[in-house]
Amino acid sequence: MKKNDTIRSAVFTVVSVLWIIPFVIALMNSFKTNDAINAGIFSVPSSESFAAGENYRKALMFGNYPFLKSFGYSVLISTLSTALIILCCSMAAWYIVRINSLFSKAFYYVCLFSLAVPFQMVMFTLSSTAYRLGLDKPWTIPFVYLGYGAGMSIFLFVGFVRDLPYEIEESAIIDGCGSFQIFFLIVFPMLRPIAISVGILQLMWIWNDYLLPYLILDITEYRTIPIHVQYLKGSYGSVDLGASLAVIIMSLIPINALYLGCQKYIVKGIAAGAVKG
Repeated sequence: MKKNDTIRSAVFTVVSVLWIIPFVIALMNSFKTNDAINAGIFSVPSSESFAAGENYRKALMFGNYPFLKSFGYSVLISTLSTALIILCCSMAAWYIVRINSLFSKAFYYVCLFSLAVPFQMVMFTLSSTAYRLGLDKPWTIPFVYLGYGAGMSIFLFVGFVRDLPYEIEESAIIDGCGSFQIFFLIVFPMLRPIAISVGILQLMWIWNDYLLPYLILDITEYRTIPIHVQYLKGSYGSVDLGASLAVIIMSLIPINALYLGCQKYIVKGIAAGAVKG
């Protein structure tokens, strides 16, 4: 092994350890009592401070609102939103690249412009519009996520579609295929790497998003996991640290497992989508 490779490996090993330390600390403290957590977050659980599964039991049912209900709403919102973004943005990107009209170019630049608009500038208008249109339910809020998350997704899809060989689509047209057949049977399967990349990025954003569901949903009835964490409070604003950390750990496991399982597609898809055609 070359000297440069050894140095690079050592640096990335240190970075990896530093990255995983917060997770280890959170996992360790999720098995400690609140008094032990307040006394020292870096201490290892002892026989006196070990809370066993008590924090996880309280996290599953705290304030008469079960964690599994919040988990279900997070799964529903995240999966529907991600699927809608992948489907609509991939179709829009294919239209932008293949039609190449004045309208398609203007639409593309409007999507790019949306990337520069901070959420704080549009959040009140967005939430009031969602209320008026009846998009304030877990099964309708994905349309709000589609509108706000389309910019980056279309940008990545457009870069990928530009590299697809048009000759395959021409052959399908000669064989009598229509637009929907060409897209769903030929184009969309070739978009798999970038679709997985976009899906993972959007899924992680939506899964961890706090502000948009808090502004739009009725939080007394519909709570996602980030909102559920906020309500892990006792009287006078006291926070149950052990239960909060238990919720955080339970929410991190599925999304990180999915990320690790699909990580080989992410770099490939983003790199291909960033190529300017």
